[in-house]
Amino acid sequence: MIEDDEAISALVGGYLEQAGFDVIRESTGHGGLVAVERRQPRFVVLDLGLPDFDGFELCRQLRGSADVPILILTARDEEADRIIGLELGADDYLTKPFSPRELVARIRAVLRRAEPGPSEAEVIELGELRVDLRSRNVTIAGSTVILRTLEFELLAELARHPGHVVTRDRLLDRVWGTSFAGGTRTVDVHIAQLRKKLGRPALIQTVRGVGYRILEAQAGPTS
Repeated sequence: MIEDDEAISALVGGYLEQAGFDVIRESTGHGGLVAVERRQPRFVVLDLGLPDFDGFELCRQLRGSADVPILILTARDEEADRIIGLELGADDYLTKPFSPRELVARIRAVLRRAEPGPSEAEVIELGELRVDLRSRNVTIAGSTVILRTLEFELLAELARHPGHVVTRDRLLDRVWGTSFAGGTRTVDVHIAQLRKKLGRPALIQTVRGVGYRILEAQAGPTS
């Protein structure tokens, strides 16, 4: 947990410890970067208002060096800030004041998505696209595509329904969960990132005013 407010750090840390988590507390961005590198945690709770780092820049650096899930915990409640945080790689965004119980529930929800159970063994193949739900491996024409947790979950949900429209509300519910307070714009931001990483912009079609549809077969990239 990277949080410079000692009262909030103690409150959140106490709830997380009661929930069974071991908590590493850092009050500066530099300390947080070092702790993530050395301790390799399963999750990061990140405040944006740090004394030595812009929180968004720290989120970008954390995402560039590790695939650890990140939840931004901040007093900034503007939609623009939410979108920036999500675009920079955060997996969830919770504003202050907040319920510690909700925070614990959100962390557990993100971890469930990031660490799927061993029973999931389905492989989905759509033309050049191959999605292995067990190993969470994605390939396009045999080349591996590196996706973050939410990007993979979005792709998997679309791939389970090839040729069919999946609404933004359904994607929001299935990928982020019913407790997520963000709007459907969140889905659009992550779909744009997913398209860019897949290198096949036409693979995922936008159905205006409704949602998205993944094609059942795809040609190679266009020039």
